Amino acid sequence: MESNTIVAAVLGILEGLTEFIPVSSTGHLLLAGHFLGFDSPGRSFEVLIQLGALLAILGAYATRIVQILRDAPHDPAARRFVAAVLVAFAPAVVIGVLAHEFIKTVLFETPMLIAVMLILGGFVLLWVDRRAVTPRYHRAEDFPLSMALKIGFIQCLAMIPGVSRSGATIVGALLLGSDKRSAAEFSFFLAMPTMLGAFTYDLWQNRDILDAAAWGDIAVGFVTALLAGILVVRWLLGYVSQHGYALFAWWRIGVGSVALLALMAGM
Repeated sequence: MESNTIVAAVLGILEGLTEFIPVSSTGHLLLAGHFLGFDSPGRSFEVLIQLGALLAILGAYATRIVQILRDAPHDPAARRFVAAVLVAFAPAVVIGVLAHEFIKTVLFETPMLIAVMLILGGFVLLWVDRRAVTPRYHRAEDFPLSMALKIGFIQCLAMIPGVSRSGATIVGALLLGSDKRSAAEFSFFLAMPTMLGAFTYDLWQNRDILDAAAWGDIAVGFVTALLAGILVVRWLLGYVSQHGYALFAWWRIGVGSVALLALMAGM
């Protein structure tokens, strides 16, 4: 019991550190859980502890969120931004519900696929990061609805663990004309309804199989994810504005390669 709690705490820290950077927090959690022998009922732990990371971003952006909601009734720009986030969220609702069982029972249970997607996603991120283009959008609030919808469909690729939700949305935004900071910022805002929706739906689907031990692990993972997430949210925008995403791309390639070799060795 004690060792399982320690593993849950470690996985929670891993979730908080990786949720908002383009390295696939779910992919990291599933691979770490595989090698550490951690198995959660219905794979709910990996989804439900995301609420801790979600609260981290809500805390960091609380003032701005309140301001946007206050301005929305009389400010067309604020209304457009809220609409853009909701439009980008819509594809995940439909595809997530339809593919939920396949994602949980097949994709989540295929460590080799996760490792490969980490590596491939790393090379894609490197390519996008090195493209010499002049961005058209420097503020997330300026993304048009058509662009938001395209980002929403691209985000759905992250239902394959190892792709990365933040990575998919950031790459999509960069390819569609945003600068690096606004791409990360829109990914933050899109994370709010996406993670809340995933949390709510997964909790409902697995409400009958979560026992006291599972809830204990989830509580530990939630708290550590919250604390680690606060650190990352405060740091990330400043870093990517100055240095881009190459560090995260190489991290993906390194982790994916090590995991792939370990899996091929039978670990």
